[in-house]
Amino acid sequence: MSQRPASSAPATPRSANPGQPHSLPLWQLLSRCAEAVAAVRQGQSLTDVLAALPPAERPGTQALSFAVLRRLGTALALRQALVPKAPTPWVDGLLLSALALACGDGYARHTLVDQAVDACKRRARPASGLVNAVLRRFLREEADLLAALEDDDVAHFNHPAWWIRRLQRDWPEHWQAMLMTNQSQPPMTLRANVRHGSSAAYRARLVEAGLLAPDGAPALAPEGFDPIVLPRGVPVQQLPGFADGDASVQDAAAQLAAPLLVHAGERTLPAGARVLDACAAPGGKTAHLLELADLDVTALDSDPQRLVRVNETLQRLGLGPNDHARTVAADASQPATWWDGQAFDAILLDAPCSASGIVRRHPDVRWLRRESDLTALARTQDALLDALWPLLKPGGHLLYCTCSIFRIEGQERIDAFLQRTPGARALPSPGHLRPVVEYLDPIAAPASRGMGDGFFYALLSKPS
Repeated sequence: MSQRPASSAPATPRSANPGQPHSLPLWQLLSRCAEAVAAVRQGQSLTDVLAALPPAERPGTQALSFAVLRRLGTALALRQALVPKAPTPWVDGLLLSALALACGDGYARHTLVDQAVDACKRRARPASGLVNAVLRRFLREEADLLAALEDDDVAHFNHPAWWIRRLQRDWPEHWQAMLMTNQSQPPMTLRANVRHGSSAAYRARLVEAGLLAPDGAPALAPEGFDPIVLPRGVPVQQLPGFADGDASVQDAAAQLAAPLLVHAGERTLPAGARVLDACAAPGGKTAHLLELADLDVTALDSDPQRLVRVNETLQRLGLGPNDHARTVAADASQPATWWDGQAFDAILLDAPCSASGIVRRHPDVRWLRRESDLTALARTQDALLDALWPLLKPGGHLLYCTCSIFRIEGQERIDAFLQRTPGARALPSPGHLRPVVEYLDPIAAPASRGMGDGFFYALLSKPS
């Protein structure tokens, strides 16, 4: 594979720094982290694992799990070298967690080993001798063990081999930077609710609260796009007016969707325009549309439980649900089951995808996905585009987006759609947003300023 950068040490995100003080003993957090790692390796979402924990255990478990999953490639290679035959899932999860954390700077090594052994004695005592021997051998032979991984790309970049190969093919000039960016802490980015006051006014409140430096707002592009990037993450309860709907947490890249659709092409959507937000949950883009204009929005999602969160978001922001904001539980690819026959002025299709662009926020994604998933997802994306296009009025616009960095879920889907759809036309739009500092685009430069997530946008126009 291609030559690596001179510095190869995996970054430790501040938000997942295992050295942070926790109210629970380390052995207990290691035990929970081992459960989480084992579950992810068996195909379960880390979000679901954390949701099932007692509330007091979630923050510490998440911090450790994030750190471990960001170094899982290294930990897997080390465990394979130390214990070629994997032990039972929980013991393996404990070894992987301890090895990953030992490669960072969060804990004194011997303390980490002692606490891991203590966790094993409490949960799987017969395996405690194995855990102790393996971890102490790692401490003795660390330099040699790590040197032996010099040519192991999975251990170096902490992503699956197929993921690395695909990025090399899709982004030959940026693939290394993109992989290393996934090891960093994402920024906390806010969107002011402009129905409650301007972004500038909300910035001033953040400055007064000591949460933002008075350095001015970034240049805007397009209209209605003004992400507020905090220097450090804080609980939402500390954000001024959050409970009253004055602001939302939303990544800069995701904040492009609503203004791109509301101000599509050379026109702005008029009051009362019918807009479909397909695949709407959790509702951030739905809310942003309603903040920017008086629209008649239908928010669609196939999962009724996820629509509960959409309704909660709209209620907090004072946007509905009401006569101008409806939520509908239905499959967007089957319009016959939910569409009333009235065409939409605009459609937002935030299509299901690999989520490869939000790996900083969800480090388990890289270990859950398989390369074959991309082909299946591409078929779903094509089906959604084909099903929703006939629902768009002549002269209307459809904005297709995915939180993916893979071309197969972005530009390749749009190229294929344009080839099979007479009259459809692509308007200027950001295209692929790559979460690397080298990337700057005139349309989406503010998203890069805040190191926004990986995203793809394509704005399509239907002939009148």
